[in-house]
Amino acid sequence: EQLPGIAALRELLAGEPAWLVGGSVRDLLLGRGEHTLDLDVAVEGDAIALAHRLGTPVAVHERFLTASVVLKGGVRVDLARTRSESYPRPGALPEVRPARLRDDLSRRDFTINAMAYPLAGGELLDPHGGLDDLRSGRLRVLHDASFRDDPTRALRAARYAARLGFEPEPRTLELLRAADLGTVSADRSEAELRLLAAEERAAEGFELIAGWGILRLRPDGPERVRRVLAALARPGWGDLDHRADAVLAAALGEHEREERAERLAAARPQRPSQAVALARGRDAVELLLARALGAEWLDDYVREWRHVRLEISGRDLLAAGVPQGPAIGAGLAAALEAKLDRGVRGRERELAEALAVAAS
Repeated sequence: EQLPGIAALRELLAGEPAWLVGGSVRDLLLGRGEHTLDLDVAVEGDAIALAHRLGTPVAVHERFLTASVVLKGGVRVDLARTRSESYPRPGALPEVRPARLRDDLSRRDFTINAMAYPLAGGELLDPHGGLDDLRSGRLRVLHDASFRDDPTRALRAARYAARLGFEPEPRTLELLRAADLGTVSADRSEAELRLLAAEERAAEGFELIAGWGILRLRPDGPERVRRVLAALARPGWGDLDHRADAVLAAALGEHEREERAERLAAARPQRPSQAVALARGRDAVELLLARALGAEWLDDYVREWRHVRLEISGRDLLAAGVPQGPAIGAGLAAALEAKLDRGVRGRERELAEALAVAAS
């Protein structure tokens, strides 16, 4: 009963052969289940029809016999028909067909994700020794062709190893070092990398990827990732909704953005208005990369200065007799500078600062 939404799900699926599987079981056994809002459920029946019975599916993938539903309380349930898979070539998307639960567990990535627990209660089904590996902190693939079939599993291995502090067992490590991401599309690799970038211990995950030789990172990539994550933990930075982009740029390198970030990091603004002029209009990734390179002044920009707005507008200057034209912009810029640098506050004082320049 630790998992949110489990009681409601049991009631809704009463009488159906259904199991908690994958990460839901793993996290429950690790004592991490009480905060999860995602449940993985396998059914030996029509998962898509069951999803419609539970509510309005938010996503349906007929090719993979899966559907997702969000229950009351925001719990997302991913329903999947138990299936087997075959790969027409290395790195290709799998061809799927309905199968029994044991076959479904055998197609999964790691033993710790190949366990099932009956939704109605009962005994844990663990045909591949996942519980022992979970207790021992081991990552183990189910078969030697696992990374050949789907090389993105190697990126997933780094994510799990970093998050859980697990180690690949020797044969799995050997197979990881032979994984070839070149057989899968860039989109699929990027999707897995973005999941890694969202992890709390993303830097450790990227270090593992580099150490296993799966992907070439920039030489100081993991350290830059740490600095980006440290910036995101500072006040104000968490509002910038570009974590994955910034982490990937820090880890892999992105030439044009890096050059702009390096120039920004080299700047030494003497006044808040200078800082705003330098930073305003930059995207969040550039700002985060620049902060990772040591631009401490950006902390004040992100936390405070970027939010400063005038109480007056161009209409106020027009009403005061300033003709339409560049003088309007010059006056507003002067008022903002005064507000940032000298603490000018209030409409009347802002207007006076603006008119002093616009009317000159």
